[in-house]
Amino acid sequence: MKNKKEFRNWLNGYNSDHPLVIAGPCSAETEDQVIRIAHQLRNSDATVMRAGIWKPRTRPGNFEGVGALGLKWLQRAKNETGMKIAIEVANPYHVELALQHEIDILWIGARSTVSPFIVQEIANACKGIDNPVLIKNPINPDLALWLGAVERFHMAGVNNLGVIHRGFSTFEKTRYRNIPEWQIPIDLQSRFPDLPIFLDPSHIAGRRDLIFDLCQIGLDLNFDGLIIESHYDPDNAWSDAAQQITPDMLIQYLNYLKLRKEIGQDKVYQKGLNKLRTEIDILDNQLIDTLSKRMKISKKIENIKTNENFGILHSERCWKKTIEKIIVEKEQPNLNEEFILRVFEAIHQKPINQHSQEVAI
Repeated sequence: MKNKKEFRNWLNGYNSDHPLVIAGPCSAETEDQVIRIAHQLRNSDATVMRAGIWKPRTRPGNFEGVGALGLKWLQRAKNETGMKIAIEVANPYHVELALQHEIDILWIGARSTVSPFIVQEIANACKGIDNPVLIKNPINPDLALWLGAVERFHMAGVNNLGVIHRGFSTFEKTRYRNIPEWQIPIDLQSRFPDLPIFLDPSHIAGRRDLIFDLCQIGLDLNFDGLIIESHYDPDNAWSDAAQQITPDMLIQYLNYLKLRKEIGQDKVYQKGLNKLRTEIDILDNQLIDTLSKRMKISKKIENIKTNENFGILHSERCWKKTIEKIIVEKEQPNLNEEFILRVFEAIHQKPINQHSQEVAI
């Protein structure tokens, strides 16, 4: 992999003063829509316009993009506003057409990243190009698969590379469309600090009211840029209406987001400290979510036992064996036995106390 300075050089041609902002509609719908949004975005800090031309949909019958026709619209938007243009490509033919129409940045979608065969075909088509290529994480939380896609492009002679964190699919119902699983992009940053990383809060959130907070987390984690879906009439967008914001709202968000550089003389030191604090906040939230899930399962067990007229408590012997097994199997240098015992005793006591209160009522 290239060194940090070389990898980040391509960002300087787009925006060197603050994180690079890429914005635009989920889908290019009409020429008027594309041009109108481009002129509105020009008044914001976004320097790159994104738009979906080919839209891979989960099920057939949904709007799958206007296709190559939209490339001419984006080319016109670029000429009129001076903004650079970014689109998703999913096969070598898309790459060929994009380059013919002066598209500046290409990105590889999450559905493509899951297949090394597809990634290799696109990488071969991009061989030696100077255009930046951004690779979204695969839909499943697999860091090796994500990095493997980056390596395939690098081996094909594509030197201007970056990645996009857009969250991961899950069967579990959460507040997000795609769960962030922040530890995966954090691990990527730690292992490859030379690789620019962008946050796609629109696809993580799935709804516009969560986008601002996600952007702030991304900046706190030292992400290099944001890719945000923006439409002048989001409620009537032809795809992913709920997760798009207006250009005016984008301007407002970018004005309120904090870069966390204002405290302390040593910016590198302070930036690193803020990143670690944000990582702790993320882990704390994950810890609370995990404890909540555990309590729900404990409640289901309690209900089953109550219905069958069994006692709700573990036997002392059974509980001790459970704890001993956890201590032996999960031995960690930062967690001593006394601490683990105290944590699990508190967890064990919580449903007991709750049951006692319900019985008393």
